[in-house]
Amino acid sequence: MNLSFRQLQTFVQVMRTGSVSEAGRALGRTQPAVSAMIAGLEREVGFQLFERERGRLVPKPEAHYFLEEAEFLLERLTRSTRTLQDIGNLEKGKLRIACNPAASSFFMPRVLANFLRDKPDIEASLMMRSSPVVTDWIASQQYDIGFAETPEPRRTIISEVFALPGVCAVPKDDPLARKKVITPADLDGKPMAMLFDDHSISEQTRKAFNEAGARLNKRFELRTFLPALQLVSEGLCYTICEGLSAISHQESFGDQNSLVFRPFKPECFLNMSLLTPANRPLSLLVESFAEVLRAEIKALVERAAGLRDLP
Repeated sequence: MNLSFRQLQTFVQVMRTGSVSEAGRALGRTQPAVSAMIAGLEREVGFQLFERERGRLVPKPEAHYFLEEAEFLLERLTRSTRTLQDIGNLEKGKLRIACNPAASSFFMPRVLANFLRDKPDIEASLMMRSSPVVTDWIASQQYDIGFAETPEPRRTIISEVFALPGVCAVPKDDPLARKKVITPADLDGKPMAMLFDDHSISEQTRKAFNEAGARLNKRFELRTFLPALQLVSEGLCYTICEGLSAISHQESFGDQNSLVFRPFKPECFLNMSLLTPANRPLSLLVESFAEVLRAEIKALVERAAGLRDLP
């Protein structure tokens, strides 16, 4: 059986109006076209739904039984059509986003809020985990899109890399805040807050100190830069962080911010990536969000680079 939407629509209209001509007017079709549609429907179901009496269609009991089912099917089809239109217009759907701690405090919520402002029926899941966990979630297709530190190449992930410059965080009232550039010699023997030893910024910092013959005094070891920046605010140490954490700190504290960020020489960078699953196509909604997120990340990189030129 191969029933069409038009056949069901015509049948329901004939039953509601009680007339082929009235049904034709309601549907914008000719009377012969309506009669042909009903005949085609009867061929599909395999039995007559109407008696023909002097050019009129008189519903048989089977037609009355079928009416409720036909109306239900039409309603479901209409709802499905609206849903597909909403999906195509990015008005329905779900976004599953994963990001690392540095992006979760300010950057990603702001991007998501701006994207969803005119999309009240879109559901969103925004989860914060360490970069390796975010990578695993994207690789296993548990999440649609991720933003995290760049992982090793994997066949299950598409990774678009962005290099975020490193800066040195200094208390505003510290003598080093007057310097335009901070070097390992400036930080020789001074207390530092650093991430774990195999983090990219930590490795680049150790290399810079070693090559400059400066003493690296690691007083605090942390998992993320945001608490390190709070320790710097308290005047307990200095830290060399990537621009995302620096901007997130500025946005979070606003006028209450007690830090300045200065270029660190030699330059260091943290590679972060926009991550998507490689083994399945993205939905229209995810593609649209990815485009917005990509533009925001590029703007973030430019802004982070600007931190290196602050007075």
